[in-house]
Order: sequence, then structure tokens, then C-alpha cells
Amino acid sequence: MTNGVLPSQALRGLIAQGAIAADPAVLEDQLQPASLDLRLGAVAYRVRASFLAGKGRRVQDRLEEFTMHKVNLTDGAVLEKNCVYLIPLAERLALPAGVTAVANAKSSSGRLDLLTRTITDGGIEFDRIPEGYQGPLYAEVCPRSFSVLVRAGQRLNQIRFRQGQAVLSDAALTALHKADPLVSGEAVISEGLGFSVDLRPASGTLVGYRAKPHAGVVDLDRIGHYPASDFWEELHSRDGRIILDPGAFYILVSREAVTIPPDYAAEMAPYLAMVGEFRVHYAGFFDPGFGHAAAGGTGSRGVLEVRCHEAPFVLEHGQVVGRLVYEKMSERPETLYGAGIASNYQGQGLKLAKQFRIG
Repeated sequence: MTNGVLPSQALRGLIAQGAIAADPAVLEDQLQPASLDLRLGAVAYRVRASFLAGKGRRVQDRLEEFTMHKVNLTDGAVLEKNCVYLIPLAERLALPAGVTAVANAKSSSGRLDLLTRTITDGGIEFDRIPEGYQGPLYAEVCPRSFSVLVRAGQRLNQIRFRQGQAVLSDAALTALHKADPLVSGEAVISEGLGFSVDLRPASGTLVGYRAKPHAGVVDLDRIGHYPASDFWEELHSRDGRIILDPGAFYILVSREAVTIPPDYAAEMAPYLAMVGEFRVHYAGFFDPGFGHAAAGGTGSRGVLEVRCHEAPFVLEHGQVVGRLVYEKMSERPETLYGAGIASNYQGQGLKLAKQFRIG
């Protein structure tokens, strides 16, 4: 098998050989061009605090230490804001030698400020699964801005598999950009492709949204249902700057339109903490074809999920706030993002999660 991120057709092979198993069986529409959606199981454990299993220990055993009560998700249940839940997933792994995995929240989870991380038996870090891992998967879910109604089978996170080393060096990324431009404007390449925040929109003054602190419950199955104004405050700027409030959550957008060529995938990585009192992004997978002409795109801007930390912070137009780390695919996916699959965010600009409607 060639080194790189495994595409959908390779994931089918892992399913066929039992390296990826599930109860109920994996559905075809869980397969994305370079990842697999993971499904919530039928029960959630309300726990006292976030935790990792730790080397040589099982998550199930640690649950006995931290569980406060169980919640049945079969018919739907509310996960309360600022509470931590651990939910066994339908999928389990038996990874072959040389294959590792990394998990991440799906885009709509991130845009809801729904902190979602994957943990495993013996795990010593979130979202990272070593080669040879055999065992169950769990989602740790903590709604940060809104309480959410969830059901068994829903998909809050996703997993990407890779064979060997796949990350492009800065030199390789520079060469790729020259051959197939990755970003509108000048490329800032340093341990990935840098991107900045757009606070001077081409028209109007709307630059983003801030989550309201005392909004209602969001039913994740209700698409385009909730008036955005019930949950979000509009952010306007006339001078290319905003002041972030500590503890507040923001939806902003990148200044650059980015593309992911068909033979590559990317992951959004947080920028250095030294640049300011904030964190950008909770959901970070970019599939092959995102924004690319081969998949009907003309560049898509990255939506930024921003949380301010200890002190108010001035964010200014064009400030570099994150980077995209590009990886090669082991082979081109059979289907690209935005081409023949339901891709909610191809060609996107500033956009809230799909449960909300503007106006």
C-alpha cells in the first residue's frame, strides 16, 4: 500500500477485512473522500470531568470512577451546555501494522461549539490512534455554547486513516502551490499554509457571529430550522478590527480562498498560542476537492471557529490565525468533495452550522 491518507475505496477494503467494524454495520454514506463518519451509540454517560484512559487501562473501567448517570439516546436526549458526556461509538478498530488514525469533529459540530473528541482504550492523547490498536472508540462530547438534542446514530466526529508518513514539507507544499495554486493571493508557507482572518468584507460590514450566552436547545436533525438571530449576534466592523471577549465563541471567515487538489487532503491546525489569547478551530478536516475546480469549486474560504481565552484581544484584518497542513493521498479518491456527494460547505464564505437559517 502506498504511503498517504487512505481514500474511500481503501476504507472499504479495511471494512471488508475487519479492520473497521461496527454494530450496526457501516453505511455507505458514512464514507467520505478521505475519512469515515463515526456514529453515536445508544447511551451517553454523564461524567464528572474529561479524562483519558491512560496506558494499559480501559475506558470502560475508568467510566466506573467518573460516571454520574446514564442517558438513553435511542429516542433522543438533551446534552446540557457545559456538561461532559462520554458516548460509546458504533465503530471499533483493529488497525493493521503501518496504519494509524486521527479523529476530528465534523464541521457542523465545530460550528455549534460542540467540543467532540475521540478517546480509546490505553489512550494517552485525544483523537490520535496508534497502529495496531484493537478496541472500541468513544466520543467525549461537551456542548460549550448551546445545549443539543442528539440521537443514537448521529455523526458528530470523523476519522481519517493514513499509511506511513503523509505530511508535505514546506518545500513540497511550495512546489505544489506553484503547480496548482492552493490559495488566492500570496501563499504564506511555514509548517503548512498560513491563513488570515477577513474583517474587511467586500460589501457591507458583517464580519462574523458571536454565540448568545442563554439560547435554547438545538436539535441536530433540524436542518435550516432555527432563526440565526435566536442563537447568534451579528458582528460588524467598519475599521477592520474586533475585540474578542474572554469565554465568548465566534464564527469568522478566512480572508483567503483555499483549494485542496484531488490527490491531497488537509487538516486545519491551531496557530501558535503566542500570537494571542484565542484558539481557532475545533473541526479541521479538509477533503480532496474542497474548493478545487476538478470538483466544481473556485476556491472556498475557511470558516474559523474562535474562542477567546483569559483576556480581551484585538483581532485585526489580515492577521494570521491558523494554518493548513497538507498531506498526500495514497491514491485519488473515487469521489471528490462537492462532486456527487452531499457537501454542505463547497464554495462557502461566512456560514453558520446547517441547523440555522438567516432571516
